[in-house]
Amino acid sequence: MAPAPAAVRIILGSQSQSRHAILREMGYANFEVVTADIDEGAIRAPLAEDLVEMLAHAKAEAILVKLALNPERKQADKNAPVLLITADQVVVHEGVILEKPKSAEEARRVIRGYTRSPATTVGAILVTNLATGVRVGGVDKAEVYFNEIPNEVIEALIEEGSVFYSAGGLLVEHPLVSPLVEAMVGTIDSVMGMSKELTQSLITQALASQGGSSGIE
Repeated sequence: MAPAPAAVRIILGSQSQSRHAILREMGYANFEVVTADIDEGAIRAPLAEDLVEMLAHAKAEAILVKLALNPERKQADKNAPVLLITADQVVVHEGVILEKPKSAEEARRVIRGYTRSPATTVGAILVTNLATGVRVGGVDKAEVYFNEIPNEVIEALIEEGSVFYSAGGLLVEHPLVSPLVEAMVGTIDSVMGMSKELTQSLITQALASQGGSSGIE
């Protein structure tokens, strides 16, 4: 049985507005945001699954250091379990791992490419129980197939700037983009960076697990 959202205090290690919205939709409205502020570019791996797992763990470690320096934030409410949720996502397109575009030209190139072949989102979620130290994590994938993406849509997205804050510049929920989605294999929340099903499963496991650590290491 899933825990009642009100009985769990969550610290979310992400500035992503999409993840904030998804967590609220799940019923966890009163979460706190603490960012990791790490150099993500310094962490590399050849496989997307390994990369996102490593980044989720690195973010958790950095946030735990912050919380150790401010222990009242770590356990402000002694009556409620406190869970730290960290996440990372990349897009894999034609065998290449794509992160947030660093320039307009890069965004233009990768978004145009989605007309040729599908984009695969690869996202890791890591949940740490701050009382027990138990960690549980997992990886979720989804595929998005697009119809032709007009140049004017690409330029409008670049001008708006949101593409620079999303892995692979992928914004399936954007009103200019959603009508161009031909098919999706997986859930919209997974594509947006936080699978509800995976996240809830990990929350339940983190609350139930006691003693040691488990999950992705």
